[in-house]
Amino acid sequence: MDLGLQGKRAFVSASSTGLGKACALSLAREGAEVWLNGRDEERLARAADEVESAVGRRPQTVVGDIDAAEGRAAALAACPAPDILVCNSGGPKPGRMDQWDEAVWNEAVTAKMVSPILLIQSVVGGMRARGSGRIIVITSAMVKTPQLAMALSTGPRAGLTAFCKALAREVAADGVTVNCLLPEKIDTDRLERMTRSLARLRQIDEIVARAEMASTVPAGRFGRPEEVGDACAFLCSSRAGYITGQNLQLDGGAYAGLV
Repeated sequence: MDLGLQGKRAFVSASSTGLGKACALSLAREGAEVWLNGRDEERLARAADEVESAVGRRPQTVVGDIDAAEGRAAALAACPAPDILVCNSGGPKPGRMDQWDEAVWNEAVTAKMVSPILLIQSVVGGMRARGSGRIIVITSAMVKTPQLAMALSTGPRAGLTAFCKALAREVAADGVTVNCLLPEKIDTDRLERMTRSLARLRQIDEIVARAEMASTVPAGRFGRPEEVGDACAFLCSSRAGYITGQNLQLDGGAYAGLV
């Protein structure tokens, strides 16, 4: 299936590792011209090497913290008119409510809601003017199944999800789609860190902890990063022009709800 992504300009934030890198790889494999972004220049260079090795073309790289105005400005200077914007960000650590003061909340809201909204605002006007655009926002499955320990992530991301839904309706007639990916238990470095934490907490072997975590997924396994990347690529494609305002669960069947 030709996804119609050849030559499309795609900026993927926080894409030196994990799900951001997986999305960038899938888009590059479909022929998109990709801009990688991250704060660590060496890690970003390694990600660019990986993409180049996979597709034979080296992606552009933009070093910078997308949560800061300077980082967003650098991104827009490097890729001022993207056809595709993928907003990704790392998740904060679990915690307790009594640990979160106003400064902690402000940091979480800035990183998980305000920053991606500002980035979207910067490019969506151009997409509307050109009559085409794809915006993908990677949030979390916990947006639909919130847990207090993860409130620094799910609270702001719930607000971001509401913004994306409203925006999708506003820009649909202009050929721009806006969709969210809601991943859970994807086999990334973050999951590995969570497995180690569980093993320490339970005083069990990491292999046992990993098996216990996987057993909670109806599919009986963790998701693969490339499965998230390929879902992203499809939603960015010409084939997905009638899909907008959606929250796609990527969780191996874990979500038990109907909507």
